[in-house]
Amino acid sequence: MSKEKINLLGLTHDSLVNFFNSLGEPNFKASQFMKWVHQRGVIDFDEMTDFSANLRNQLLEVAEIKPPIIEECLTSPEGTKKYLIKLDSGSMIEMVKIPEKKRLTLCISSQAGCALQCTFCATGHQGFERNLSSAEIIGQLWLANFNEEFAQPISNIVFMGMGEPLLNIEPVLDSISLMQHQNAYGLSKRRITLSTSGIVPEIDKLSSRTDVSLAISLHAANNTLRNEIVPINKKYPLDQLLNSCKKYLKDKSKRHTITIEYILIEGVNDSIEHAKELVKVLKGVSCKINLIPFNPFDGSNYSRSSDNTIQAFKDFLIQKGMITTLRITRGDAIDGACGQLVGKLTKSIRGKNTGNSINLINTS
Repeated sequence: MSKEKINLLGLTHDSLVNFFNSLGEPNFKASQFMKWVHQRGVIDFDEMTDFSANLRNQLLEVAEIKPPIIEECLTSPEGTKKYLIKLDSGSMIEMVKIPEKKRLTLCISSQAGCALQCTFCATGHQGFERNLSSAEIIGQLWLANFNEEFAQPISNIVFMGMGEPLLNIEPVLDSISLMQHQNAYGLSKRRITLSTSGIVPEIDKLSSRTDVSLAISLHAANNTLRNEIVPINKKYPLDQLLNSCKKYLKDKSKRHTITIEYILIEGVNDSIEHAKELVKVLKGVSCKINLIPFNPFDGSNYSRSSDNTIQAFKDFLIQKGMITTLRITRGDAIDGACGQLVGKLTKSIRGKNTGNSINLINTS
């Protein structure tokens, strides 16, 4: 039986140094390799012309560079592209490429499905399949940059696709390391945003491990309501979550703000009273608020707040001195907007054992 080859796509610089050292090669081979793969899009060892023939033959025997496969691509009228991506296990994930005036943002997934069951999110309704490897996470960025011959390079990354990034923290941090490395994608900390529903123990450790921007998927400013729509709040209630946010900001003096994400759902969390609660609970937290109109999906009974309600909510926050923006809905025509990602072809593989599992958070 042949030995399984190692996929080098998701290895960090330090891991690549160790790998090339194991082949008797010097440290700088790791940097050369990273430039070939992550800056030039080359995944064929034979094209790496500054590697000796002997090294290329060694690599062919023990390693591979294997990105995931794009199964389908849908484009919305305003240019947003949603990619359905097939993994080796048969699981399906989705990523979304969002063009804007001065940047091109990629919304990537960290898990196939999600265990947290937030009621406004289609991914949560789908359930959880498995964590993604670092190769499957960075592979999304690789595909976005190199799948098309003349693709515009991605300038911003948001971990706001399928899954809870902080429940798959090691592969996520490895992929962030590659995103930031000067020999890979060279993205600054301000161009990478890690979004979480509030896994407090991981937020507490995060500031010592990465310097990227942090976003909190909040959506309610009292525990009763947040328990209902973001069930992880039962385990990590608002006071714990916001204290962790303050600690995160304090530990990194160069961080100025945390982004607070707040989806507006008609009749659920969109009244002026809810806005007053939000102002009160965020007192002392250096943050900016990103209001997001709810995006409908099959199986949900929620509705999007009216334009007048959204504007009134936004105006109230601004009047109270809160930095507030309204996210323009993009990709909803292709079910690629915030909260709509499900990996639709997973239905064909449901029930199959992928050999991966996760300890579901007990929120009872």
